[in-house]
Formats: sequence, C-alpha cells, structure tokens
Amino acid sequence: MKKVKTKSRRKIQRRSGPKNFERIPYQKPALRSDAFARALTNAKSCANNPESLKALFNEAARKAATVPREPFKDNWSYLQTMLRLIRAYDRGEYDQISKDALMWIIAALNYLVDPFDLIPDKTPFLGFVDDATVVEFVAARTRQTLDDFMTWETTMR
Repeated sequence: MKKVKTKSRRKIQRRSGPKNFERIPYQKPALRSDAFARALTNAKSCANNPESLKALFNEAARKAATVPREPFKDNWSYLQTMLRLIRAYDRGEYDQISKDALMWIIAALNYLVDPFDLIPDKTPFLGFVDDATVVEFVAARTRQTLDDFMTWETTMR
C-alpha cells in the first residue's frame, strides 16, 4: 500500500507592528518589504505626535509634487486626497476618521517619503512603482474614508 503524501500548509508570515496590521497576507513585494513594515510601525508614533505628522505632511507634499504621475494611474487623486486629509486632521479641521484608517494613510505617506524602500526612488521610473503599489493598496483599504473626506470637503468649504 502506498503512502499518500499530504501537502503542508504554508504559514503566513506575520509582520511586526501594530496589532491590527498583523493579519494581512501581503501578496505584492512592496507590501512584504521591510520598508513597508517600518512605515506601519512608524505610523502610530507619527499619529500621536503633531510635529511629526506635520513634518510628514510637508515632506510627502514635496515628494508628491516631484514624482511622476504615471505609476500611480487612477490612484493619483487618492494620494492627493490622503495629503489633504492629513493636513486637515493635523489642523484640527477634520476628525471623522478611524484610528485604523489614519494609521494606514500615514503608513502610505511614510512609505512614499522613504528613499530606501523596496525599489530606491532614484531608479528611473521603477523607483516609484513600489510607492504606487502601496498607495493603491492603502487607497483600497481606506476608500470609504477617503470618499467621506472628499464629501466633507465639498460641503464644508
């Protein structure tokens, strides 16, 4: 009688970082990178420190003004919305955001400004593909929050 070999289950690697980020099996390399894990870990301390949040906003806004739009495709407008939301949150104008959504958005901006992420930003064109992947992922996770903020912007101004 032949013994039947059973396939072993692959374990999902868990990231170090805030609890609510640990259960996500990342499929794209940028989302499994050490740089993204760092961005997630740093998001919490940045959210709790108004000076760090303001510095992140300023650096991310400068970076967004210089990066090519092509890699971001349809998510370019969501990146701009993330920036406006963080600015409004930092100024105390907007607080209708969950802690989780805030952490994800801050993590995306942390990743954007990190010059030593998965693909260094100095690599022509490809340097921003990983940044765009992270922005796309975070935009998908926080789409309702971003849409709610855009609605708030149009009705409050």
